[in-house]
Amino acid sequence: MSFFNKMLASIGIGSSKVDTKLTKSSYEAGEIIRGEVEIYGGNVEQQIDAIYLTLYTTYIKEIEDTKYTSKAPIENYRVSEPFTIKANERKTIPFSFQLPYDMPATVGSTRVWVKTELDIRSGADSEDKDYIEIRPSKIAASVLNEVQNLGFRLRKAECEKASYRYKSKYPFIQEFEYVPVSGPFRGRLDELEVVFLSQSENQVDILMQVDRRARGFGGFLAEAFDADESHVRLSISSYDLPNLRQKLEQTISRYS
Repeated sequence: MSFFNKMLASIGIGSSKVDTKLTKSSYEAGEIIRGEVEIYGGNVEQQIDAIYLTLYTTYIKEIEDTKYTSKAPIENYRVSEPFTIKANERKTIPFSFQLPYDMPATVGSTRVWVKTELDIRSGADSEDKDYIEIRPSKIAASVLNEVQNLGFRLRKAECEKASYRYKSKYPFIQEFEYVPVSGPFRGRLDELEVVFLSQSENQVDILMQVDRRARGFGGFLAEAFDADESHVRLSISSYDLPNLRQKLEQTISRYS
């Protein structure tokens, strides 16, 4: 019977299972995430080589004019050393780790989750998935808020496959697309796109694409030659926050 149970456990039947419990489900980028991994022993004793927690997100990529939703790992954490779990035993392993500041926010169709993987020696690995909400970091949120205060409305926010221009450490970038509905840029711009290139606790680097209303060229020609489009790189630090709206307005005005 013991041999039969071991054979079944090797293909995942009656094997150890894992369940991750987070202290909450909503986080700000850069925040500490805490929780516990619960491991439930199966029908036989098993050797666990490691427990891994991996942050994943979704992004859109286009192949031959067809859009697909793909997934990408953001960060991987090992939260245990090798250990043995006996039959029907229950173990609890606490963990904590810091979320990256450049985590994508869960807006639009973007999803983020923590995948837990139980690496079982001579057996089928067990896994668990927990979706979480991610809010932008303090500085990134301030940038997005001030863009809206300048009269822009968010039209679309999406993670998409990164092009060569962004030099992202991930295979995706998150793009926030705005249209002017009031304020100083209504009638002057068609849209404003904001991409966070890199982020830390005290600074973010952004790329803004300023799309002016076509003037001089016909609309098709303007689009074809990017005649009314400017790309602006900008660094925002925590010291800029008191005057952030003015800094953004001056920068956008320069290219509008």
